[in-house]
Formats: sequence, structure tokens, C-alpha cells
Amino acid sequence: MKVALIGYGKMGKEIEKVIAENGRGDEIILRITQQNRTHISIEDLKAADVAIEFTQPEAAVENIFWCLEAGVPIVTGTTGWFNRLEEVRKYCIEKNGALFYAPNFSIGVNIFFEVNKKLASLMQSQMQYSVCIEETHHTEKKDAPSGTAIKTAEVILETAPRFEQWKSEPEKIYSQKYIPIVAYRQPHVPGTHMVAYKSAVDEITLTHQAFSRRGFAEGAVAAARWLIGRKGAFEMKDLLSL
Repeated sequence: MKVALIGYGKMGKEIEKVIAENGRGDEIILRITQQNRTHISIEDLKAADVAIEFTQPEAAVENIFWCLEAGVPIVTGTTGWFNRLEEVRKYCIEKNGALFYAPNFSIGVNIFFEVNKKLASLMQSQMQYSVCIEETHHTEKKDAPSGTAIKTAEVILETAPRFEQWKSEPEKIYSQKYIPIVAYRQPHVPGTHMVAYKSAVDEITLTHQAFSRRGFAEGAVAAARWLIGRKGAFEMKDLLSL
């Protein structure tokens, strides 16, 4: 497959490495950055089979619309723009396009989401337990809480409605009424997420720790290959049949 890589930061370079090493004959035909974006035409973009986008929240929606306008399927791993998700999904349908979005492309994280759902269903009736979510990422990450932490909280809200909402908190606390999320930023941390339920007598924790960006990049490339030839808006649960 011919890939247009939108964003050439740390994730972009990791995706480039995965594509170079996968032995499938895939190639990156465009490396689009903030500096050269205005020099890339729609016709240039149309030469790609698929685009993979990892940029910044303020640029993501424009990049998605650009690809959908060109008729190029797009995989985006940028987070922090999901408040416009319905608008983007509607535009994708209007253009008969293909969009794949995910707060996290790691297969392990998406299994973590499913285990989180099961644990939340068990905790719905266990009123003695309070909950907390913690996430830790590298200092360069712009959005906080992370998209993965928010998705984790949304899964709990859907499954355990005794928790009314999630709230970002500056320090770790537990609650029986809502889901506190505390975000830490430390150098060189790819991403760690933890859900904890605590009672007066014990604590249950569920943790996913990424050791590198490799898993995210491999998931994004797999999503790109899967998306080609499809129409609509998709998530990791579609790719993994979860």
C-alpha cells in the first residue's frame, strides 16, 4: 500500500520504521508536515491508498476533512478533538469516505478496555468500592487527560451507571459518585493507564503499561491496511472484532 504520512514527529517516525520493516512492499509516498503542508496538493494526496495521521488536536479535523475531500481513507491517532467527532463522522458519510479513529491503537490497550468493561459491570452493585483512573505520559503530550483515559472512563460510565460522570482532578482521589481522572506528565513515558477500585478492606487495580511506541505504530499500520476498500467510520473494536 502507498501511504501518506501526515505528521512526522516521534509517532510518524515509528510508523515509518514499521512500514520499512514489515516486508510487504508498502511505501510512504508523502511525508506531510506543518512546514510543507501548503505545498501538497489534492492531486498529490490522491496518489496514496491511505493516509495515517498523528499530529496535534488543533490540526486533526482539518487534516481529516482534507483526506475525505480527496477520497483518501484516513487513519488518525490524534486525540483531543473528539468533541467534534459527530461532525467528522457526518462529513465522512456525506463524502462516502473512510475514517478510522482511535484514542489508542495498541492491541493490548483495546483488550484492556474490554477487561475494564467486565470489571465495571461487576462493580455496579458493589457500592462499597470507590474508583479512580490514573494516566501517565511523556511531557510532550498536549492533551490531558489522555484520550485513552477518557475512553476508559466512558466505558465505565456505560457499564456502571452508579458513576454519574468523569472529572479531571489535580491529584489522586477516589469517589463512589463519579470517576476522578488524574494525569501525570513525566519524561520518556510512552503511556501507562490504571483503573483502581478501593474499599475499606482491599483494592483492585487494572493496569496497562506501554514499553514503547512500537505497539501503537503497528496497530495504526494494521488499521490502515484494513481500512482500504471500506466505507464508513470505524474504531479498533471493528478491526479486532471486539
